[in-house]
Amino acid sequence: HECAKALDKQQAQLCVLSASCNEPAYTKLVEALCAEHGINLMKVSDGKQLGEWAGLAKLDKEGAARKVIGCSCVVVKEWGEESQALTVLQDYFKSQK
Repeated sequence: HECAKALDKQQAQLCVLSASCNEPAYTKLVEALCAEHGINLMKVSDGKQLGEWAGLAKLDKEGAARKVIGCSCVVVKEWGEESQALTVLQDYFKSQK
């Protein structure tokens, strides 16, 4: 529910929503808040992968993710430093409008 709060307060730069979210009402809420406030929305198929990207995993000695916790939604409040990856992401969203 922290994601919905951040979206409602317009604190998000990006919202990533898992297609494996098993709460249709939550999915509709997140989609509606993103649309209402003009927040970029990206959908991914796997909640476990999203959890790993968000850092919800333990890493073993080789750096491989273990004990990954899945999640339904992640919000990026600040982009951080400028990078090529950020530019690619921003260009993608510009092309979608």
